[in-house]
Amino acid sequence: MKLQNEFEQKIGYQFQNGRLLSQALTHSSYANERHMGKQADNERLEFLGDAVLEIVTSEFLYHRYPDYPEGELTRLRASMVCEPTLAFCTRDLNLGKYLFLGKGEDQTGGRERKSILSDALEAIIGAVYLDGGFASAKEFIFRFVLNDIEHKQLFFDSKTILQEVVQGNYEEPLQYFLIGEEGPDHDKKFVVEARIGDTIYGKGTGRTKKGAEQEAAYQTLLKLKHQLPQNHGGSACI
Repeated sequence: MKLQNEFEQKIGYQFQNGRLLSQALTHSSYANERHMGKQADNERLEFLGDAVLEIVTSEFLYHRYPDYPEGELTRLRASMVCEPTLAFCTRDLNLGKYLFLGKGEDQTGGRERKSILSDALEAIIGAVYLDGGFASAKEFIFRFVLNDIEHKQLFFDSKTILQEVVQGNYEEPLQYFLIGEEGPDHDKKFVVEARIGDTIYGKGTGRTKKGAEQEAAYQTLLKLKHQLPQNHGGSACI
């Protein structure tokens, strides 16, 4: 209960029905391990939260980008509600700390797994919706998902944006180098460096090589943001 109270303070929302929050934080591995029943985990809340997130995001983008055609709005919404971006949104919340995971899932890095984090965030949205209504869920989404949208686009499109930035501003090529692997086979982490020519600009760690490259590209873009004379005009700005 202490951790849940701490989490409520962190998100700025106090549940009237604390069991909803408990369920939202309960992964299926924990429920199965403790024989809690089929409806005890957060999967149903995730289903509900996904729908609430989609309509709130759609309304937000519709009003924010009045000149965008349907196809561009759809692409942008997909980038905002996809697994990597939602997992990225949980960083400030340190959401993994508060999850109820089975021992095996916990020992194999489940608290950092993007799929678990993104599902849990959607489950929390669903729980807030049931507990406090649409307005409360919308406020939560605006605060933790739709805040600083350009920054999140930068993360989602980091490899594409970085490639365009390098091609437009540098003569040397962009390359990614795998410099290390950490952890046992069942909980492997890859470490990648992003280099422009021979210069290292960013380092990323991920559970997959692709994820590590994305993080390295994102860190490189943050560094280049302070070095390039003008904004990049692609799908997101730096």
